[in-house]
Amino acid sequence: MIRHSTVSDSEIKSKIRQKEICLGGNRKLKIYGKLGCGSGKRMKRENRVFFLSEKEAKDNGYRPCGHCMKIAYQKWKNGFIQ
Repeated sequence: MIRHSTVSDSEIKSKIRQKEICLGGNRKLKIYGKLGCGSGKRMKRENRVFFLSEKEAKDNGYRPCGHCMKIAYQKWKNGFIQ
């Protein structure tokens, strides 16, 4: 997990291009989603975190976003987390 507040924007862009970052999340709400999600783009920089994989996000206690990851969110909501 990488906190946005601890790295520069250019480092984030580089890590995205190199596929070191695939998902973004909200540290306070414990929600993760796709990098292009409108909900994620509106969050404050100090709350934003990045993950390499869905497994990493889940291992850190985050849940899927209900906007950009509807199927994963429904599974989480219904208790079918794997």
